Amino acid sequence: MNKSAFALMVLGCAALMAGCDSEQEDIIKWMGEQAAGMRGAREPSPEIRIFPVVDYAAVIGLEPFNAARIEPSKPEKRSVNDPRLDPDRQREPLEAYPVESLRMVGILGKGKSIHALIQADKSLYQVRVGNFMGRDYGKVIAINQDSLELQELVEDLNEGWVERATTVHLQERQEAGR
Repeated sequence: MNKSAFALMVLGCAALMAGCDSEQEDIIKWMGEQAAGMRGAREPSPEIRIFPVVDYAAVIGLEPFNAARIEPSKPEKRSVNDPRLDPDRQREPLEAYPVESLRMVGILGKGKSIHALIQADKSLYQVRVGNFMGRDYGKVIAINQDSLELQELVEDLNEGWVERATTVHLQERQEAGR
C-alpha cells in the first residue's frame, strides 16, 4: 500500500467521523428538548382502609384452629366419659374393622336364635343381637332378613358422645362371569 492510498483512507475515516459527530449532536439536542418537558407521573397511593378488630368469643369452648380437632381419633385413644361405654369390656374381633369394610353375607336361624354372617377380610364371623362391631362402638340392636342394624357411639366436636344408627345390608353373592 502506498502513502497516498493510506493518506486517502485516513482522510475518509476522518470525514466519516466528522459526519457522525454532527448526527450525535442532533440526537443529544433532541433528547435534551424531550427531557425538558418530561415529568415523572404516578398515580396517587390508594387510601388505606382500617378494618375494625373483632375478638373471637368461643361459644362452647370450641377452638376452631386447633389441629388436634382435625385429626381423626382412634378408639384406643378416646377418653371414656360416657356411661354407655364400658372401659373394662373385652373388645370383640369385629371392632378392629371399620363398618364400611364389613359385609353381611347371610343369616342363620334356629328357633328364636338368629345370627348374621359377617365377612371381614377373608374371615367369616357370626354375630347376634348385643355383639359389637366397627370402630365406633357399634352394638348390634337388630338382625333382619336383609340387614343388620347397629347403634354406634360417635364422639362429637364438643368432646361428648352422640348415637348414630347404621345399617349393614345383606350383599348377595355375585355370580362368576358377571
